[in-house]
Amino acid sequence: MDARDAGPAPDPDLPRPRLRRRSVVAAALGGAALATPALAGCSVPAPRRTGPTADPAPGMPIAASRRAQLLQIAAHPDDDLYFMNPDTQRLLDAGVPLVSVYVTAGEHTGRNRIAGMPSRPDDKAAYSSARHQGLRQAYATLLGLDRFAPWRKDVVTLRGGRRAEIDTLTHRGRRVELVFLNLPMHTPRRYMALPALWHDRALELRTQLAADSPVDRSESYDHEGLTDVLVGLLERYRPTIVQTLDPDPDIQHSDEATRRRDSEQPGYSDHGDHTATACFSWAALIRWVAEGTGRPAADGGAVPAFAVTAFRGYYNRHWPKNLPPQVLKEKAGHLVPYGGDPGWDCGNPSGCGDYGVGGDRPLTNKKGWVRSTHHRYPGPGPAVAERPDGRLDAYGVLGLRAVRWRETGRGSGQWGAPEDLGGGPLAPVLGSTALSDGRMLLFGLRFAALGGHGGPNRREVVLLEQRSPGGPFLAWRGLGGPERGDDRGRRTGVPVAVTAPDGRVHVFVRNADRGVSTRVRDTGGGWGPWRALPGDAEVQDGLTAVVDAAGRVRVLAAGGTAVHQWIDGVPGDPSPLAADPVAALPVPGTDGIEVFHRGPAAGRLLSTAGTDPDFEGYGAVAVAPGPTFLGRDLRGRMQLRHGGRLHVRTQGVAPVGNATLRGTTAVGLGADAHPWLWRPAGTTEARLP
Repeated sequence: MDARDAGPAPDPDLPRPRLRRRSVVAAALGGAALATPALAGCSVPAPRRTGPTADPAPGMPIAASRRAQLLQIAAHPDDDLYFMNPDTQRLLDAGVPLVSVYVTAGEHTGRNRIAGMPSRPDDKAAYSSARHQGLRQAYATLLGLDRFAPWRKDVVTLRGGRRAEIDTLTHRGRRVELVFLNLPMHTPRRYMALPALWHDRALELRTQLAADSPVDRSESYDHEGLTDVLVGLLERYRPTIVQTLDPDPDIQHSDEATRRRDSEQPGYSDHGDHTATACFSWAALIRWVAEGTGRPAADGGAVPAFAVTAFRGYYNRHWPKNLPPQVLKEKAGHLVPYGGDPGWDCGNPSGCGDYGVGGDRPLTNKKGWVRSTHHRYPGPGPAVAERPDGRLDAYGVLGLRAVRWRETGRGSGQWGAPEDLGGGPLAPVLGSTALSDGRMLLFGLRFAALGGHGGPNRREVVLLEQRSPGGPFLAWRGLGGPERGDDRGRRTGVPVAVTAPDGRVHVFVRNADRGVSTRVRDTGGGWGPWRALPGDAEVQDGLTAVVDAAGRVRVLAAGGTAVHQWIDGVPGDPSPLAADPVAALPVPGTDGIEVFHRGPAAGRLLSTAGTDPDFEGYGAVAVAPGPTFLGRDLRGRMQLRHGGRLHVRTQGVAPVGNATLRGTTAVGLGADAHPWLWRPAGTTEARLP
């Protein structure tokens, strides 16, 4: 996060800078930023080089292990604290080791001061060092140590022989490693450096050295070099969980004064560095998988087993805040040691944090970024189906590909090795529905292209259809998307699906206008066209589809002023405002539904029927008839309420993302990239629909 770096809009009468082939930009010459002209997320010119490509065909071996490792990639020092927490903290608390990679030096103009503080000379090397010190202070407190706990500083050699600083802290078996690549934030021509590096064919950037760093020489990066270094870090640490920023931020139309106030790139709801870093991260993930699957199995060729979570950035400014006070207090509290104070004696001569965001400023900042944690691809946990013998199948995304895990025995909660179903590279969440004969349909959002420096950049909705109940699958099929043009198509949300009583399948996605689009499959298997549902409602991603007792298909979505719904494609009455995706159940004996939601910045679950579920926590909630509720408590643990009793999951691997609820059985994905099953003692086992 760096609110100072969105910059003014480019002058349309000025040409883009003409960069010589292999031109080298010295970081020390960087000035205040201007946004890259016509930055559409990561739109780019003609290609220069190609690398390994993704193959969506199924049947690859998967290199699954039961060790957990978290790796996160941020643009600026503090992006993780603002946008990825509390997810990061929950995994650290569970003992999962963390590697956090920061692509830029965060040096901006070199000014590290706050209002009322005496002016100091601008010093980029010192400011970068102070922000690194702030991160060390923050992660020391995240590990439960004093903020000035000593770290070990080393130099790590990366792919291509490049060197970077790596700082390490361990405490009671827990470990944090911070890797600083230190690319500059700006170029001498006053254009933002990372977006330019994603766009331009002939650009090199030299790193900005931080004061007091063990790295004593500047390194050179081009587009290929940065991608390759990120792939090398993925291969070095082999994470099971990867956290990135948002590669495809919302289109955001703002006047220039508002855009500057919100620190956003022209036309999009995020900082340009966040978007470029996310694109580089996803390109590296795709290449890492392609390198693994491109080798013969005898040489270790396999799909690396990892799951991905992408986080919204400045998007948080525009939607209801979703963290209740207890969770917000904890999250904001870890930004206090990051911001630091000029009066602290931290032992770093260059500064003791990023002073402009210290103290109470994260909470008093009107932009409110810290008050939410939004996922770019929200959705349910693994899709779950029951086989005729009672054993469960779970479907999810692993290594950017669809996979199936099969329960080894009915009720055992033990899962076999993941079976590769292909389809990648996919966004992290699958939509699913079952046909009347029990066959599963899986829907994904595919990165159809993410070429960088000239390659196309497309997303599409894809379908995988089961050939027979519980059996093999047909080939993947593309369903296109609701938008014309790649730029708008990249804003497509995660598909959700439901099968109506008449046998038709309805698929819904959020579209680029923040409305809802649908496509319907008839009983013969033919698909109609994409169409936008009527109305002017603007909604967040994370749609909920349900069939009511009258057989009508309802889709619900949390918006900026209410929860909007459509009934058989027609706008229905809105429900009270919710900050996160909602859950819904048909009301027996009526044609209505009961909607369960949390209000903005609230932890208590509410019901449109006026009942009190007595279920406090944060994030999305799953509900099953009974009713039974599943979600996270205020400490991030999975909790289930059934029959008036509250059960809390306190054992097992740390959960990642949401979990699926069927009856009183919960199925989710763990930090070890392996599914877990939880049926609390005292609850009644229910057969799944």
